[in-house]
Order: sequence, then structure tokens, then C-alpha cells
Amino acid sequence: MAAISDHRQDVTTGAAPLRRSRLQVSRGWLYLFPALAFLALFFVGPLVAMIWQSLHVKAGGFVQPGLSLANYQKFFDQASLWGAMVNSFELTALTVLIALPLAYAMAASVVFAIPRRWHVPVLVLTILPFWTSYVVRTYAWLLVLGDRGLVNSTLMSIGLIETPLSLVNARAGVLIVFVHYFTMIMTLTIFVNLRRIPENLIRAARDLGATPLQVFWRVILPLTVPGVATGVFLTMVLAIGDYVTPQIIGGGNELTMPQAIMLQVSRLANTPMAAALSFFLTVCVVAAVVVFSPWLKTRRSES
Repeated sequence: MAAISDHRQDVTTGAAPLRRSRLQVSRGWLYLFPALAFLALFFVGPLVAMIWQSLHVKAGGFVQPGLSLANYQKFFDQASLWGAMVNSFELTALTVLIALPLAYAMAASVVFAIPRRWHVPVLVLTILPFWTSYVVRTYAWLLVLGDRGLVNSTLMSIGLIETPLSLVNARAGVLIVFVHYFTMIMTLTIFVNLRRIPENLIRAARDLGATPLQVFWRVILPLTVPGVATGVFLTMVLAIGDYVTPQIIGGGNELTMPQAIMLQVSRLANTPMAAALSFFLTVCVVAAVVVFSPWLKTRRSES
């Protein structure tokens, strides 16, 4: 009888932690419910609705019943739509290639050439353009890049050119505005990593006989890869989905994907086709997340 009583007591004492564990799990799901509901309502729900809409076809002024992949096939068959995607990729790639070295040089200048106490004031001056409305700032670039703008007026006054450069309603103008904006973003992400590098590492490398180039290549650059990856990721995601700058500065000479989507909605009222194009942009963003996720995780673990 004593053995049976001890066995029952062990079972009872073992069941109590199990009940507490189950209660904690249930409470955990209860705490997660608001976040999961928010994600389902504002992310998963719209994404499913967009995919569902893209599987319909508009004909005769009405969206036809039944599911079809015609919109996706039209995207690859119609040169203007595929060309819009190519233009977006080219603009994004050029922006990254030009803005990255500029941002790295600017961040390195702030960290290594300016006393530490002046880092914050200099960064505040650097991000001052972000305090202005993006639309207002883009329109201001028209005054700078126009035929009678600051750039052309200066170049003509010093005799470098005789006729104004075509910077507005052209890819060159869009690229200039993109580089100006996204250089600031990448400067901030790279600056954070550069500022965290211990000075002892750089001094140790110099004491061991490393040249300035070797110090940069073997010590500084590897430690700033997470910041570079974060800046490139943000630039790619924001640039490929930007509508304002290509519309205001670039006009309609070279369509980008956001412009093509807006044309489908505003002029053609073809929401299924617009949904299909939006799905392609979403796939591009997801692909960027997958590619840069190892470095983004590294950055999170270090912070």
C-alpha cells in the first residue's frame, strides 16, 4: 500500500509541472494572438486577395469569372510590361553600384576623419534631406536638373557644354535622384558598423605590419559586411518599388514597374493585371529577403 501511495504521489507531482507547462504555452499563444491577427489582417489577407485577383481576366469592361494564368502569360508576352521590369532592375542595379562606394566613403570619412564627439552633428546634417517631404524634394530636383536648372546653367556658363543636357524625362535624372537619396540610407547603415569596430583591432593590424589597404580588406571590410548588406537590401526594395521619382523626373519615356501598375489601374482599370504585376514585385522583394537574410541575421545577432 505504501508503494502504491508513493507511486500516486510521484504521478501527481509530475503532472503539476506538465499542467503548468501547458498553461504557459496557452498563455503564450494568447499573447501572440494580437500580433498574429494583425499580420493576418494587414499582410496575409491582402496578399491572398492580390493573388486571387491576379488569377482573373478583364474582358469587355468586366472581370470575367473563372481562374486563369492569362495575366502572367501576358506579362512575358507583352514587350512593354516586361520592359518595365527590366528598366526597374537596371535602375536599381545602377543605383546600388554608384551609391554604395559613395556611401562607404562618406561613412568612413565621418568615422575615421572626424572626432567622435562630432559624429552625431555631422550625421544630423547628412540626414537633413530626409526631413523634407519626398514628393517636395523630388519636385525640387526639377529646378536643379531642368534645361534651365542649376546643373545646365552652371555647365553652360563655364563653357563645358553648349546645349542643355537632357536630365529630365530621362533615365539619367532618375538615377541622379536615386543615388542622392539612397546614398544617405546606405551611409547610415554602414556608419553603424564602422563605429562599432574596436580601435584595438585596427591598431593591432598596423602593429603586425599590415598596410592601410590590408587593414581595410582584412579587418574593416569584413566587419562592415552586415551594414553593407542592409543598405543594399533597403536600396533594392525601395528603389524597385518607387513610383514618385520615375514619374516626376523620368516622365513616361521609360516605364518602370510601379508606373506600369498605376497605368493598369488609372487608365485601363485592369485591376487583375495590376495585381499580377504587383505579385511579380512582391516576388522580387521576397527574393531579396532570401538572398540577404544571412547577413541580416548576422546584423541582428550583433546588435
